[in-house]
Amino acid sequence: MRKSRVHSLLVVLLGVILLLSACGGGKKNIAIGPPASETNNVSKIILDAYGVGDGDYKAFLEGFGAAADGVQDGNIDISIGILGLPAASIESLQASAGDVKMISLSEDAIKKIEEKSGYKHFTIPKDTYDFLTDDVQTITAYAILMGNTNTIDEELGYELAKSMIENASENTHAQAKQMILENALNGAEGLLIHPGAKKYYEEQGLTVNNEVAEVSATKGDRKAEFTLGTGSQGGTYYPLGGEMANLWNKYVDGINVTNMETGASVENLSSISKDEMDLGMSVHVPALNALNGKADFEGNAVTNAAFIGHIYPEVVQIVTREKTKIKGFEDLK
Repeated sequence: MRKSRVHSLLVVLLGVILLLSACGGGKKNIAIGPPASETNNVSKIILDAYGVGDGDYKAFLEGFGAAADGVQDGNIDISIGILGLPAASIESLQASAGDVKMISLSEDAIKKIEEKSGYKHFTIPKDTYDFLTDDVQTITAYAILMGNTNTIDEELGYELAKSMIENASENTHAQAKQMILENALNGAEGLLIHPGAKKYYEEQGLTVNNEVAEVSATKGDRKAEFTLGTGSQGGTYYPLGGEMANLWNKYVDGINVTNMETGASVENLSSISKDEMDLGMSVHVPALNALNGKADFEGNAVTNAAFIGHIYPEVVQIVTREKTKIKGFEDLK
């Protein structure tokens, strides 16, 4: 009888465990982006808006490519990424998994995020991806190009900005269509602008109200090899930055730009501040923080980085799979 009772209790316990599992019990695995990345920063702001603390989930510090792989194989429940629309990595994930779900942010959470950051509300139209059945509410910022004023002289800044606009049609990446004159100053508000970029945009008829950065680099001392900090290979920055570098190498005489895989915005700006990088792709929010010595740059303002041009709108996209049964961040509490 005793053995029978123990067996019955074990069966009941196993049933409870399976029920909890089916209902989503236990901490969820969330990919919040690499350390020292803007994805990591904004992920924490989003989770905080829902009252989700560090102890409420298991953090995976992955770039979006690796995170998408984790979502596909079931090791990651939710992945947060800052990507262009549409994101090839999300389309690829859906092609492989077949049940991708995109999580919307609540109106209250978006309000809290806007109050704590430079991100703004954005609606992803349902026709952006085949798997969407409704519009998705999220937040957005801008991807921009920042230049090192110690190595990018005025004339070179002019040529880089000019090439970004006038040769964008040769860039095959989907986000290159955003690099048009009408968008050129998106994300520049509050930032120092490179004098070469300012000169080009004003020649094209744009009004530039930004304070102009002081440039110590001179054409006479210009080096031949330059580095461009991008992001992880699974994201948007790396492939787009590679094509931008190729076009600069084609159209700007005497230079060779090499794109580097990095942890993206924060790492790129930090590397520029140390003169370890010449150009860096960044979300405009950490660029403002860098200039003003806030957040990741508290007490270490970056004084040698200047805005060169807008690249594309950065949209926070949060994905899971239908099989996780997760409807939103409310489910994590």
